[in-house]
Amino acid sequence: MNEFPVNSPLSGPDALDPDSRIAVERAVSELRRACLVFLGSDRSAKEQSHLVLSAENADHEAMTALRQNGQEQDVCLLLSAPRAEALGLVSEADAPLALDCTGLALEDIVQLANPADGSKDSAPHDREDLAARIRPFPQASAEAALELTKLARLLPAALIRPVGQKPEGMLSVSPSQIRHYRGTAALMMKQVASAQVPLLGAENTRIVAFRPADGGREHLAIVVGSPSDEYPVLTRLHSECFTGDLLRSLRCDCGDQLRGAIEAMTAEGAGILLYLAQEGRGIGLVNKLRAYRLQDQGADTLEANEALGFDADERVYEPAAEMLKHLGFTRIRLLTNNPDKVSDLARHGITVEDRVTHSFPSNGHNEAYLDTKARRFGHMFEI
Repeated sequence: MNEFPVNSPLSGPDALDPDSRIAVERAVSELRRACLVFLGSDRSAKEQSHLVLSAENADHEAMTALRQNGQEQDVCLLLSAPRAEALGLVSEADAPLALDCTGLALEDIVQLANPADGSKDSAPHDREDLAARIRPFPQASAEAALELTKLARLLPAALIRPVGQKPEGMLSVSPSQIRHYRGTAALMMKQVASAQVPLLGAENTRIVAFRPADGGREHLAIVVGSPSDEYPVLTRLHSECFTGDLLRSLRCDCGDQLRGAIEAMTAEGAGILLYLAQEGRGIGLVNKLRAYRLQDQGADTLEANEALGFDADERVYEPAAEMLKHLGFTRIRLLTNNPDKVSDLARHGITVEDRVTHSFPSNGHNEAYLDTKARRFGHMFEI
C-alpha cells in the first residue's frame, strides 16, 4: 500500500488559468450572498453583457439593484429546459427559456423558479400568459448563468438583464470561464489529509481527503485493507447521502449500499470506496429536501429533480476517476447497479473490468424509489 503524499495537486492541460478559476469561484460566492454578478461576453463572441442575480435569493433590495439604470421590461427570468417543461412551456433543443418579468411581483418570480416553496400552485400564471412572455435570449449567456447557479448549489433559475458596461467594483466573469470550470475543479483537486481510521468490521482502513479547487466540500477515499495495483481493485463510487448514510433514512437504499460496500471489501480483503460530495444526485441536500417535498405530492425521484429545473442526474464522475489515478489505480471491479458509472469512468481513463452487483431488498418505504431507479434510470438490480 502506497503512502499518499499530502498537498499533491491533480492537474491537466485543459485547466483554466488561476485568474479565471478564481473569478468563477468568487461569482459563485456572490450569487449565494444575493449579490449581482457581471456576466461579460467572450472575446470571440458578439453577445451583450448582462447582470445576473439568483432567482432563489432575490429580494426587493436585490431587484432594485438589478433594475437600476435599466427598464423594467429588460429583466428576464431564465429557467432551465426541465423547469420550463414542467411549467408546460416549449424549449427548443433543450435550451433555457427567458421570460419577461414585466408586471410580475417578486413572489410570483420566486414561485415560478421554485415549485417547492410551499405554495400549492407552482405556476402563478396560466400557460398562455407564460408563453407570451418568452423572449429570445443568447443561449451561451443563458447556459452560463444557469450553470453558475448550479455551481452555487442554488436552484437553476436566474434573473438577468442586459447592460452596456460593467458597473464599477462589480465582479466580472465570462461564459467560457464558467463553461470550463467543472472540469478544472476536477483536475485541480488537492489531497489534503490522510489518516488511519479503524471502522467497525474494517479496522484496517485509511481515509484520504481530496479538496476541490473551489475550496468546497471534500471528496473522501475510504481505502479498506491494502489493495494492490497488480489486480483490478474492488471499488464503489458512493455519492454522499446525509439522510440515508447518517440518519438511516428509509426513503432510499444509500445507507445499505454504503455499509454493504465496506462489508464486501472487508470480505474481499481490500477495496476503495470513494465518498463523493454529490448529495441528491448532484443537486445538494437543500434541493434534495425540496425534491422530497415534491415526491410527497406524487412526483417520482426523476420528475422531482426535473420539476426543480435540474437534469435527472447532475453527478459527474471525473473527480472519482482522478482520485483513483492519484491513488495509483486505473483498473477496477465496480460495485454498482448504475451502467452510467461504468461508461463515465471509461471516458476518463478508468477500465472497469467487471461490474459487481450491489443490490439490497426494499424496506417497505423505498419500493417506488427502487422501481424508478430500475425503470427510468436503467439501474440493474439483481437481489
